[in-house]
Amino acid sequence: MGHALMENRNGLVVDFQVSQATGTAERDIAPKLVDEARERGFHVRTLAADKSYDTRYCVADLRRRLVTPHVAQHTSGRRSAIDKRTTRHVGYAISECIRKSVEEIFGWMKMVGGFRRTRYRGLERTKLAGYLVATAYNRVRMVRLAPFTTTA
Repeated sequence: MGHALMENRNGLVVDFQVSQATGTAERDIAPKLVDEARERGFHVRTLAADKSYDTRYCVADLRRRLVTPHVAQHTSGRRSAIDKRTTRHVGYAISECIRKSVEEIFGWMKMVGGFRRTRYRGLERTKLAGYLVATAYNRVRMVRLAPFTTTA
């Protein structure tokens, strides 16, 4: 299972991890991604994520790390771990809109980067291939972000 940590301003991949697909793999890797990003000097203040991260344990774990969880509320059939102290802010609504752009990364990795079905066996080789494809995505994205200049 692939996990991407994206910065919201430019849509670049900050970190990409591959883990065994379990029922809680997404929630288990989120604190690790935050900790590793902080070790590299990133100032992680918020973390936007989909409904699968809306559990008491995951939200409490992020808050313990002083990260505001901008997690989509799971409102059908059960109580959400995200309360009004998070959802009342304008930044939550903005973060929820930008959160969907992480799917562009996975779409590009699958369609262009050939990561729909990995060619490698084993977690370590698949991690390396995923990391290289994520790096290629960043290179393509940076070219698009650079101002276009013409030479006369």
